[in-house]
Amino acid sequence: MTSQSSERLRVLVVDDEAPARQRIIDLLKKDTQIETVLEAGDGLAAVQAIEREALDLVFLDVQMPELDGLGVIEAIGAERMPLTIFVTAYDQHAIRAFEANALDYLLKPFSDERLEAAVARAKTRHLERNMQALGLGMLRMVAAAGSSGRSIDRLVVKSAGVTRFLRVVEIDWIEAAGVYANLHVGGKEILYRASLNELAESLDAMRFIRVHRSAIVNIDSILELHSLSHGEFELVLKDGHRSRVSRTYRAELEKRLGQSL
Repeated sequence: MTSQSSERLRVLVVDDEAPARQRIIDLLKKDTQIETVLEAGDGLAAVQAIEREALDLVFLDVQMPELDGLGVIEAIGAERMPLTIFVTAYDQHAIRAFEANALDYLLKPFSDERLEAAVARAKTRHLERNMQALGLGMLRMVAAAGSSGRSIDRLVVKSAGVTRFLRVVEIDWIEAAGVYANLHVGGKEILYRASLNELAESLDAMRFIRVHRSAIVNIDSILELHSLSHGEFELVLKDGHRSRVSRTYRAELEKRLGQSL
């Protein structure tokens, strides 16, 4: 196996069948970019290892007695899981795997080449995560510098090996997408690997307004405001999207507009 990244990964292999574990372990140990390979023979041991170790990647068997692969993810929490590749003997579990935010899945029996492809995908995603974290961290540092009055004007977005520096003024609105956020730009969606709360703390509060726990809008993109019942409103944006303003965030919008709604 070869690697596109200089970073070495710490991996956990979880399977209740020792031969199945050993086959994956043997293949992983041939990869010089794998720093550590740990193993667990059941779901409970997997949960303990994930909580104890700083892991980058988990190969997780779906079918295990007592606590299965999906149970492991539920116990840890999807947002706290390392990158996860499910291993299954039954194809119908593939859909459940991706519903659980799995990076990939291996259908038994799988070839060495299929395993290598899954690991290569994990390496790419790991690098993307690190670059996103670095980019957001740098933007926070700029914001924290504060005294200059400068606000964040770029987001670092990496996808398919291409890094893009997105001007935040181009963003029409942002919605929560699980543990990440979807940026809506000119009618297109761009997945950004940071939470909506992180973005809310980093963006210019004079331009971007939180209108709902799952939505932030660019105030320059607001076209109309419609009154609803129970003190709520609905925004109509220039791209045609409609977003509800909950009572929780109504005061923030009124403050930014300088007038009551």
